[in-house]
Amino acid sequence: MKALTLFILLAGFSLGLVAQDMPTFYTPRKEDPQKQMKSVDHSKFEVLQQDFASAHELTAACLSCHTERGKEVMKTAHWNWEREAFTKERGITYHGKKDLINNFCTGIGGSWGTCTRCHIGYGYENPDFDFKNEFNIDCLVCHDNSGTYRKGSGMAGYPHPSVDLSVAAQSVGAPQKENCGVCHFYSAGGNNVKNGTLDNALLNCTKDVDVHMAAEGPDMSCVECHETEKHQMKGKYYGVSSMNRNRANCTQCHSARPHENDVVNEHTIKVSCQTCHIPTYAKANDTKTSWDWSTATKLNDEGQPFSLDDDRGNHTYLSIKGSFEWENNLEPDYIWFNGTADHFLITDVIDSANIPVQINTLHGSYEDEQAKIHPVKIHTGRQPWDPELKHILQMKLWDKETGKGALWKDFNYYKAIEEGMKSVEIPWSGKHDFIDTEMTLILSHMVAPAEDAVSCKECHTRKNGRLEGLDDFYMPGRNYNATVEKGGIILIILSLLGVAFHGSLRIFFSRKNN
Repeated sequence: MKALTLFILLAGFSLGLVAQDMPTFYTPRKEDPQKQMKSVDHSKFEVLQQDFASAHELTAACLSCHTERGKEVMKTAHWNWEREAFTKERGITYHGKKDLINNFCTGIGGSWGTCTRCHIGYGYENPDFDFKNEFNIDCLVCHDNSGTYRKGSGMAGYPHPSVDLSVAAQSVGAPQKENCGVCHFYSAGGNNVKNGTLDNALLNCTKDVDVHMAAEGPDMSCVECHETEKHQMKGKYYGVSSMNRNRANCTQCHSARPHENDVVNEHTIKVSCQTCHIPTYAKANDTKTSWDWSTATKLNDEGQPFSLDDDRGNHTYLSIKGSFEWENNLEPDYIWFNGTADHFLITDVIDSANIPVQINTLHGSYEDEQAKIHPVKIHTGRQPWDPELKHILQMKLWDKETGKGALWKDFNYYKAIEEGMKSVEIPWSGKHDFIDTEMTLILSHMVAPAEDAVSCKECHTRKNGRLEGLDDFYMPGRNYNATVEKGGIILIILSLLGVAFHGSLRIFFSRKNN
């Protein structure tokens, strides 16, 4: 049946070659998004012209005018660090950053004080944080336009003591790249560590790095694509998300048929825009491709933690984190993806037949009508697990003081795991080893100029093509099928004979009529 279907498609393609005057269905993209301008000068408001005794007082001042905004924020995943989702594997679930594991810093359990520096609130220092108190919301982390606001390290989301809250409050406006980037560029402990296309280079880059955020181009901010309604933002990070809804898509600005060539437009049925338009990632700065926790806790001859760097300035070893590998200008891996995902939970039992453990599984296949080919970064890890109970283990990484079991302070795996598993209230056998894991990250940023898009021959080739790993479908130029090849040749010959016969008849009858 597949061969017959492809035979028919090739027939249509062959006829299309001799019908060059057929109309195109190309539709141009929409106009560039309009920059959102400040609607009001907040420096004129007396309520913001005061020395705030606390960050909570500042939030109260914001909410005294923006009376409903707090309720909106408290319904978002940025606030709750979880989403309600339905998956076939698990039914209705409530998961997110607050409880899911990863193969970078592994998870926030036991280390809230430092991890919640990227929470949009104040005081998230343990699981008892009050998510229903709107005065715990940090308005400035997203809306400060002064460039002076920052959260303190290890302060559970509170601002650094040096910040002048009044100055920052009077500057507020729509979120800029800097606001989003302070968390999304530096997630997992450093610039461009995690995703590979979210990099502080986007703050002031050329079109070669990103055509949308280029300083000499549209210079777009994040929220121009990640549109927001009542603080609910379009976009999904599939390290924590599971459902195919409210995604940010290229078709918000570009049409579903953006090319003047209809053959290229047909690719969009099964190929995402990103596949062709993000030919490489980590273009400006290196990205971390592997993290091995098993080598952590080593100390030097003086009994102190130490670090090793490569010739590009990247840490290749840290006593607190283990060993790393970094790369740049990488070609993506490619997968079928339908917008849904599953996540390996800390309570899930590891199947020894499925190693490396997939920390997240992005669903899709050629047969799936909703799936398209997407570019991804696959990050490999080696992290602690319980060889008896067969669970991934949570470590306590951070504390302000020594002697409380934090790995980064005490350099003792047993104590770090013991405290980490207590924090998430999951049983532990008392034994640990290390296991290989993988995490798959969708690439959607660092879009290249059109002239640098992936060329046809990079995929439609017999050997070493970009899509070599996706072998569940027939692709012209890559795969050979005798029936299809012979059928295509016959159809082309018949098409040419048909054209010749039709032309001969027209000539014959025109002469006869004369």
